[in-house]
Amino acid sequence: MALVMNLLLLLFSVALVRSDQTTTPLKSFKIGENVTYDCIDIYKQPGLDHPLLKNHTIQVKPSRIQLNSQIGNNITHKNKLKCPDGTVPVLRNTKEFITNVNLFAEKYVHPQSADSPGTHIAGVRSHAGPYRGIQAWVEAVDLKIEKDQASYSQIYLGSGVNQQINYISTGFMINPGFFGDGRVWSYGFWKGKDGKGCYNTACSGFVQVSRTIPIVQPIAISPTESSLLRPFIHQDKNTGNWWLTHLGPDEPYGDIGYWPKELFNLLDNGANMVGVGGVVKASPSGSSPPMGKGTFPDGGRRSSAIFANIDVLNSDFEQSKINSFPIEILVDSPKCYGLRVGTVKWYIRTRLGYFFNYGGPGGNSCGV
Repeated sequence: MALVMNLLLLLFSVALVRSDQTTTPLKSFKIGENVTYDCIDIYKQPGLDHPLLKNHTIQVKPSRIQLNSQIGNNITHKNKLKCPDGTVPVLRNTKEFITNVNLFAEKYVHPQSADSPGTHIAGVRSHAGPYRGIQAWVEAVDLKIEKDQASYSQIYLGSGVNQQINYISTGFMINPGFFGDGRVWSYGFWKGKDGKGCYNTACSGFVQVSRTIPIVQPIAISPTESSLLRPFIHQDKNTGNWWLTHLGPDEPYGDIGYWPKELFNLLDNGANMVGVGGVVKASPSGSSPPMGKGTFPDGGRRSSAIFANIDVLNSDFEQSKINSFPIEILVDSPKCYGLRVGTVKWYIRTRLGYFFNYGGPGGNSCGV
């Protein structure tokens, strides 16, 4: 159980992305203060510098997996990127940020230990693998998070054997201490062979393919409607690589990139576990931040944050609702956070499938 919980909580070793400063960008986009993307030659991107990828051949497109769903994400970006042909966007950051996040990652490798109190979760998971993928509508919410706190919404999959862990997650994060602002950011995380891994492209490993959708970017939150992203982590049936796709109206299949199979030693035949949920990290003083919309799931489905249309790919790459398999509900601090499985069938003009509301206000008595 401890191993699985550590899988869930590994995302708090947050790192930021950077471009390889030895590679001259063909073009750059500055979309805000301290937010610049460099368009790097796809074959010279920093992700390919990983020692396990010396002989890796880039996979330009995944072997398509069709999903049965009527709608994707509704998030639009005010500053849409479009790098020139043959290049991909990589977020630029300072050496100070990289140093800070590396220290943070080292300290919080096992966040349930005494070195990292105040990590709390509210979500569901299933151990009935192997699984080949997971997707869900994830709601992005603008919350006030202090500089020394963090709040996340994630989907994930992984396998653990004899203290070894392989793990991939994606979703939204608010982490002012590292991004330098309180905005919502999309992200991706991996942990593979020898316990190595990181967020986004802070270190080598993730292969960016999309010219327009970087793995990490600030999200514009709508003040009048739910901001939903539909991320999809899935194993390629032909290559074994693990793809990250955003399913939405602008690009029905927005294939961002992938984590090559060479990075992992426990995911060749799928993942043993999948899950979704919210996670928070308290400040050193013990004050826990809000999760979801900052409200308990006590009212209607719109009053608290939601995960909806949660589907998995089984061992044969067939799509099923996650509740077609045995699931476990996780709420480790009911004083501060909650979860309620939904019962209605319709939402935002389409079928919800399996969904739940979650979240809470946090506070100073949420426990360790």
